[in-house]
Amino acid sequence: MSSPTPAGALVSNIEVNAATVQRGDVIQLGGHAYRVGDLFQLPQGAKQLVFESGELLTIHARTRLVAVRMRGRR
Repeated sequence: MSSPTPAGALVSNIEVNAATVQRGDVIQLGGHAYRVGDLFQLPQGAKQLVFESGELLTIHARTRLVAVRMRGRR
């Protein structure tokens, strides 16, 4: 995650699940930060996350993760 935070961006830690995760969210797994590049809906509310680095993560509808989300200044 070497890309800088855009000037004026607000960064917040939020809890995400399969219904609320978004492209651009940064999720920490095993001590490494991964930015969500793409998402695919799977059966029974699950989602497959494709990270910008190429790794895949499938999360169940009830999986809870902490993510960092950037929001532009309003």
